[in-house]
Amino acid sequence: MNKTGVKRLAFYFDSSACSGCKTCQMACKDKNNLAIGQVWRRVYEVSGGSWKKQGSAWRQDVFAYNLSMSCNHCEDPICARNCPTKALWKRQDGIVQLDQNLCIGCKYCAWVCPYGAPQYDPQKGVMGKCDLCADYIDEGKNPSCVDACPMRALDIGDYEELKEKYGESDHIYPLPDNSITEPSICIKAHPNASKPDPMVTNVEEVKLA
Repeated sequence: MNKTGVKRLAFYFDSSACSGCKTCQMACKDKNNLAIGQVWRRVYEVSGGSWKKQGSAWRQDVFAYNLSMSCNHCEDPICARNCPTKALWKRQDGIVQLDQNLCIGCKYCAWVCPYGAPQYDPQKGVMGKCDLCADYIDEGKNPSCVDACPMRALDIGDYEELKEKYGESDHIYPLPDNSITEPSICIKAHPNASKPDPMVTNVEEVKLA
């Protein structure tokens, strides 16, 4: 439970189990009928390391891991605080929703969100974002991305219960510091996530905030 006594819905992501297949990403696009260029859930491929010659041998410290990320439905949603038309708002269960009928497409929310969650739809002239499949949640079902994951790397639940079940969230690259918006996500880091000098390698597919 959060400070108001209402459940705070959150995602759980196990980076150590993610294969980078992008099935979650495709399930989100299909469920929300997103146009080309609209990706509300993005899979970041992170890698680093190199081969180094030591004497007569070559040794490597190459590593890679994946991060599946959508809107984090933050406890302190900076997008909602900066929306001039109040098109962004948070439900009692913590889901941050966007009313496209109120949106004027000013992109303020995209500029302030540290996760790049709100995205401009040039065809509609308004913003769009993950709503945690609120219609499915209201029917007692999981978000489409959670059920689509073949590795069961994604889960959904109350934030505090997820922390009790899986442990405190790990901070991994390329995510910003949690203190900015208090994101509603628990992450189990891949063992390689602690290695130095990581970089996103699929920058052509995702936009970094």
